[in-house]
Amino acid sequence: MKFLKYGFFLLTSLSFSQELTLKKANHLATLPIKCLQQEYPNKMGQLLLDASELKAPKELHPAFYGCFDWHSSVHGHWSLVYLLNKFPDLKDKQEIISKLKVNLSKENIQEEIKYLSKNHEKSFERTYGWTWLLKLQLELEISKQPFAKELASNLKPLSDLIIERYIEFLPKLNYPVRAGTHSNTAFGLNFAWDYAIYSKNIPLQNSIKTNAVRLFEKDFDCPFNWEPSGTDFLSPCLEEIGTMQRVLSEKDFLKWLKAFAKPLFNKKFKWVTAKVSDRTDGHLVHLDGLNFSRAWNLYYLIRHYPKQFLHLKELANEHFNFSLPSVVDGNYEGEHWLASFALRAYEEKKSF
Repeated sequence: MKFLKYGFFLLTSLSFSQELTLKKANHLATLPIKCLQQEYPNKMGQLLLDASELKAPKELHPAFYGCFDWHSSVHGHWSLVYLLNKFPDLKDKQEIISKLKVNLSKENIQEEIKYLSKNHEKSFERTYGWTWLLKLQLELEISKQPFAKELASNLKPLSDLIIERYIEFLPKLNYPVRAGTHSNTAFGLNFAWDYAIYSKNIPLQNSIKTNAVRLFEKDFDCPFNWEPSGTDFLSPCLEEIGTMQRVLSEKDFLKWLKAFAKPLFNKKFKWVTAKVSDRTDGHLVHLDGLNFSRAWNLYYLIRHYPKQFLHLKELANEHFNFSLPSVVDGNYEGEHWLASFALRAYEEKKSF
């Protein structure tokens, strides 16, 4: 109860303003700092060919072995770079930079490439971990922090490999995955698109746009009432909207959206927040992530189309604020990744 009371007090007293303050940033940074080099508990996504491949997480993934699993480690790294970019005077700045330099060394990234280059690991972290890796790459490349240029250079060969994997894989995907978990196709495209735009990578842009339109263009009447499924941490409806918003022109997007998500145009649209019954359960706590996913996609939609969707701001805030206290509830099941989701929502909330 101590953690729960402290977390509730801290977030109740600090978090409901419109901005991510330095005080909040300092606290949120403690979560990925704590787990970035914490090897256990660890959930491996490994395919074993024989006993010789049984190795410790740190040996297999010297860059991304902490924070319970590979993808959580990646977005834990993103969280810290994002916070340093936004708050150069972050309290634990030197500790953070030191850990980032150790983990994202050239040698460690080469080991990650070696692992992903195995023929039987071509689908490793496809596409959830892939898209977070490109978000980390983007955050390092836009950073003005002195340390970031070297780390961006170190990470780039792994990002290039991931980009090759996207271009190879997407045309093979006959049907999108619409689950609210890691395999969600739309979420797996969104950060990749953002990096493709920033880096002016035309082949990646063309691959994402062509295949997103192929997979989603004919969709209509997304079943909002089907959300959430039991362990969703992504909104299938809104992540798909986020993808099509990125790749379509304004005219084409709004036409598509009216067929796909007509309820969002209703100024009285309501959507109940997802409730978590047990935050010590690593799967059930996913639903807090769903609330953040809904929030960041709604903010993104409102920011680009305020005339049509400003009425959704209150709904976005409701989802954001509902799950924010759980980020600091003291349970590793949630805190090792929820800070990243909260920061992703803050990233889109910044304009409001």
